[in-house]
Amino acid sequence: MQSTATTGSGTETARAGLSVASVPLVPLVEGALWWPDESTLIVADLHFEKGSSFARRGQMLPPYDTMATLKRLAAVIARMTPARVIALGDSFHDRQGGDRLNEADRASLCAMTASAEWIWIAGNHDPEPPRDLGGRAFGELTIGPLTFRHEPRPGENTGEIAGHLHPAARVAGRGRSIRRRCFAADGRRLVLPAFGTLAGGLNVLDDAFRPLFDGRAFHAWVLGDAVHAIAGRRLVDG
Repeated sequence: MQSTATTGSGTETARAGLSVASVPLVPLVEGALWWPDESTLIVADLHFEKGSSFARRGQMLPPYDTMATLKRLAAVIARMTPARVIALGDSFHDRQGGDRLNEADRASLCAMTASAEWIWIAGNHDPEPPRDLGGRAFGELTIGPLTFRHEPRPGENTGEIAGHLHPAARVAGRGRSIRRRCFAADGRRLVLPAFGTLAGGLNVLDDAFRPLFDGRAFHAWVLGDAVHAIAGRRLVDG
């Protein structure tokens, strides 16, 4: 099973029928989520300026992660032309990340926030998103039956759309295995993969996910050449 995006017409279809709280949603191959009925694009864990944050502590990483993330995000926005964009927290790797943006990256981000209704959800890395980059900031936000927050909450939280955990999945077959970022969803809630270039991922079978799903009664929507829906029972550790 896989989800497919129809571009150019402003509409999206989900061949495998992903929905949360009966709301049709489309996981995009880039790692963003599309809500067609609301023309809304959702991304999680952009972690802008992670490289510069590590450099300040003496761990040198290539300083191009923000530029690469912005380029990918701009391409998705250009393709989908959303009326609204929701960034689900940890958009910046730390509280000073916005101050460290170079001029070109700042201009690119401001152009994006001006192109649509832009909503910053507070994260644990950036509890107070920058105020000079456009958009509006919320702790969490409910639109219709869906609630958007950074960190998923254990228990019955039907309609929850969250990030924070950076889900990834490993699938084995034909003598080999692959590990990819993924969406994790069970019809009640959905956890998005991290969109940031240096953000990495945590296996969806890790203990951190157990309070969110009923055993393996969920699907991992695995990113690859397309978005492949893999039943939780088919996933492996690692």
